[in-house]
Amino acid sequence: MPTIAYIRVSSDKQTGTNQLFTIKEYARSHSIRVNRWVEETISSRQDLNKRELWELLTKMKVDSCLIVTEISRLARNLYELATILQYAIKNRIIIISIKENYHFKNDIQSKIMAYTFGLAAEIERDLISTRTKMSLDKLKQQNIRLGRPLRSESEYLRLAENNSSIKILKKRGFSQARIARVLGVRPMTLCRYLRDIKRYREQLIPVMSMGTIT
Repeated sequence: MPTIAYIRVSSDKQTGTNQLFTIKEYARSHSIRVNRWVEETISSRQDLNKRELWELLTKMKVDSCLIVTEISRLARNLYELATILQYAIKNRIIIISIKENYHFKNDIQSKIMAYTFGLAAEIERDLISTRTKMSLDKLKQQNIRLGRPLRSESEYLRLAENNSSIKILKKRGFSQARIARVLGVRPMTLCRYLRDIKRYREQLIPVMSMGTIT
């Protein structure tokens, strides 16, 4: 079974050494031979179809295997993750995520998980989009603006779409700078985002329907 190890970092200043070590240890302990190593340096802001990962997947053969250290190396949000998993399962490509101990393959359990990710993504996108627009309209009526006028509103929407990820990453002890890199926004934007949520939560009941992330 041809096996490819995929490593992704977000900038030239980052290193994939930890990912490399983790995959090597996993492969050794499970007697897996890695036939090819692929390391991609790219911001999570890039569309999936512009990433080397997508090109790699489309060229992988039936019953080949892709190994990553954790699911976040594959995608920046649930929608992209669902797209990747559904493509892989449909084309009988196995995906192993070491940290979460996920093994996605062409079986009913994997199909259910991929479908669940996709359904959750659609629901989350619809709800957050509707409620965030309502919250922004309310802010405008009150002559209140969050952060910088135009660009920050767009980035706030992106952060809102990944609110559940922010909560999980914070619980795992990720710093704000690292969370910002994962989500593809500037650290100061995330800082203002968290600060403004706390400031306006009571006024917006709750602000942008975020739930508690503090």
